[in-house]
Amino acid sequence: MKIKKLKSPSDTFDLPFPKEKRYDVVGFGLNSVDHLCVVPKYPKIDTKVEILQYGRLPGGQVATAILLLSRLGCHAHYIGKVGNDEPGRIFLENFDSEFLDTSSISIENNTSTQFAFIIIDSESGERTILWQRNEKLNFKTSELDDERICSGKILHLDGYDSRAALYAASMCQETGIPVSIDLDTVVADCDALIEKVDFLIVSSDFSRKYTGIADVCESFRALCNSFDGFLVMTCGAAGAVVSVGGECMVFPGIKVKAVDTTGAGDIFHGGFIYGLLQNWPLDRIMTFSNVAAGLSCRYMGAQSGIRPLHEILQCVEENIHLPCRRLSS
Repeated sequence: MKIKKLKSPSDTFDLPFPKEKRYDVVGFGLNSVDHLCVVPKYPKIDTKVEILQYGRLPGGQVATAILLLSRLGCHAHYIGKVGNDEPGRIFLENFDSEFLDTSSISIENNTSTQFAFIIIDSESGERTILWQRNEKLNFKTSELDDERICSGKILHLDGYDSRAALYAASMCQETGIPVSIDLDTVVADCDALIEKVDFLIVSSDFSRKYTGIADVCESFRALCNSFDGFLVMTCGAAGAVVSVGGECMVFPGIKVKAVDTTGAGDIFHGGFIYGLLQNWPLDRIMTFSNVAAGLSCRYMGAQSGIRPLHEILQCVEENIHLPCRRLSS
């Protein structure tokens, strides 16, 4: 699909969404059960630090984005795998309680569900993630149901199961379904995958690693020049950067007292997709995404901080006039 080139932040994408789709959005990617440990400050090597607060909560990049969209009123569908273990049951029970369709979640026997230990600095809310994912959780392309992959108006991916993600993106591209992707690291088949994507949302770390350019601003500009769709780079509390009208523009984040930044990026992606579905102007999409992500940081866990739509919209109206600015080196 050829994405409309926006000339100003007030422009809309006017996406020609396929009609008569069963879902507003289909998500295919990671889920996780996170062990969250809040500590007074990040520990040094060979020290012992007391845990101030602990929680075991569901997370995962695409799973969190899809959960946000469902809570905002979208008809959302998630495709993924869990292991036949207690964490897998925790994840499934959580999705069942949200009235989400779990029929496309496969259970892999003799395999552990993806999990993470997340160390959260109590002063800043910033976190360090230690994670593990069994390769058996990857999909064979023969396991993917083409009809379900293409059953939404938008497909959202994260690319960790890169071969299957490439297959899914290709299927949607052939049928005119827009594809968005959350990339925070360079994955296998990354070049081919990016070619099949319409909305590329990356972390600043991805931009540097992918281009080999150490400077964040220059790496973003280089990535812009090599990508034909719409590019967004998330920058944590600083907000997010986009390329529009030949300019690289920074949309600022909102100021909050962060408890835990886990999942904020995933919620940003879900918010961005929500804005696309509403056909909002770019500046409103960016403010909504930044607000949803920022508000989530006041709570512990990737999904616990998802706020109801009315709360996000109220904060959007309070921050809609925050000025965006040109990116400078």
